Amino acid sequence: MKRRLTFRSIAGAIAFGWLFASLFAADAQGQRRNTAQPAPAAGPKVEKIDEKRFAELLKPNGKPLLINFWATWCEPCREEFPDLVKIDAEYKGKIDFITISLDFEDEIATTVPKFLVEMKATMPTFLLVTADETAAIQMVSKDWAGALPFTVIYAPDGTMSYFRQGIVKHDVLQAELYKLLKPTR
Repeated sequence: MKRRLTFRSIAGAIAFGWLFASLFAADAQGQRRNTAQPAPAAGPKVEKIDEKRFAELLKPNGKPLLINFWATWCEPCREEFPDLVKIDAEYKGKIDFITISLDFEDEIATTVPKFLVEMKATMPTFLLVTADETAAIQMVSKDWAGALPFTVIYAPDGTMSYFRQGIVKHDVLQAELYKLLKPTR
């Protein structure tokens, strides 16, 4: 079967040839076109900290401090996280809010950031790596047994004003923060 050359097939072949020649000529002149796809946006950075850095984060600075201890493998932690993201959005700039992941160290660049992206979390997140978990726990609260999730609020002067071992409720956190932020008369 003979194929008939038409204007379209000839024009298409010429256009393809011209495009190929243009690309080859640009490459030959060292002007390779950048066809690489942009790198995906980096997820949240999770900073690894030890007991010393953790103690620095606990120092009062004149604002209430909300800390949530969690892990990606902890189902109650995952359940409460959307409420924590809401609190972060509502109180940004009014309080300091950090989350401390107790995941395994090798998950600092994988599982933890992926979870934070899924949750649309923007609060600073740290991965606590310590040889003595009990000492770190005691820096937070003598009443904390180490179970997750654990949430604590410190008043602007550094005194503990609230703690909860277990899932926190959005309205409870709002009420506790209101007590610390309400204007004095």
